[in-house]
Amino acid sequence: MKTTTRVRLQRKIEKLKSQVLDLATQVEEAVQLALEAVRLRDADLAAKVIDGDLDIDRMEVDLEEECLEILALHQPVANDLRFLIAMLKINTFLERIGDLAVNIAETAIFLASAERIEVAEEYFIMAERVQKMLDKALGSFINMSADSAFAVLADDDEVDMMKHKLHSDFEKHIKEDSAHHAALIQMFLVSRNLERMADQATNIAEEVIYMITGEIVRHGRGERKT
Repeated sequence: MKTTTRVRLQRKIEKLKSQVLDLATQVEEAVQLALEAVRLRDADLAAKVIDGDLDIDRMEVDLEEECLEILALHQPVANDLRFLIAMLKINTFLERIGDLAVNIAETAIFLASAERIEVAEEYFIMAERVQKMLDKALGSFINMSADSAFAVLADDDEVDMMKHKLHSDFEKHIKEDSAHHAALIQMFLVSRNLERMADQATNIAEEVIYMITGEIVRHGRGERKT
């Protein structure tokens, strides 16, 4: 009987893994499309991101309900319990990234109808770094790799520095170009949303480390042991 129960639990956990990967794929696509919409000033592409957020929200709710059902019915312990707790958090982090993609898409819609301004290449370099962080964080989950997850934590510092540089440039340009304040502010908001995406990717990596090692690395605790 215990063997049968264990098999059922593992099947449900495998289903959860599939669900979170589907959600991750949807979220990564939303991020990519939102950034492309900004680059091209494409309102239609941006609208696609906003419309697709309903699907992301639905998937997030479904996955949460599945996790809670497993916790209630199977009362897992040890590694399985750790996995489910981490999964609930990762689910939330992915949904938040989807919301941040919507924020960027809304900026793209604004820029599509505004007078064109020159956008610093650093915005797109930062966007590329953040996308790689997200991909690496999700890869660490798929492969259950603590090494890859710790690498994501290190990458976050670089993204923070890029955001601070863009902030300094923004303060300079906003003083020099009074005719385009609104557009400049919108572009700066893109960098803030990218920074928050990087934070969510870091959160995912931290939960992967917790899944694998049981180590809590938030708040500067639990640095990689050599």
